[in-house]
Amino acid sequence: MRKAGFDKHAWTYVVKYEPDYFGKRGFTCPRSLGRKISVINVGELEELVDKLALEGKLQKVGRKILLNLEELGYDKLLARGSISRPILVKVKDWSENAARKLEEAGGGILREEAESQ
Repeated sequence: MRKAGFDKHAWTYVVKYEPDYFGKRGFTCPRSLGRKISVINVGELEELVDKLALEGKLQKVGRKILLNLEELGYDKLLARGSISRPILVKVKDWSENAARKLEEAGGGILREEAESQ
């Protein structure tokens, strides 16, 4: 229920003492309501591998470590930092520099198309 006169003769009171009385303010862009992308950098992979090794959840393919970032909740791999271990990474999206750094260390990125064939 509204108070009498707040939109007519008591307007100066509303403006001075209750500026939020009428409705909502601002606009929320629909893009901001979308899904947030979870990102990890190449430099953080070794710490993650050490953590998974302690928990006993580490997978190996030959001499290389297999790291499924999709199961761990990450959507994208970025290139900040450096890596020294050969790690195979399965992730939805990655940057070109991150793939290059992994290949220089002896690892790589598993692509969905290559696994299905």
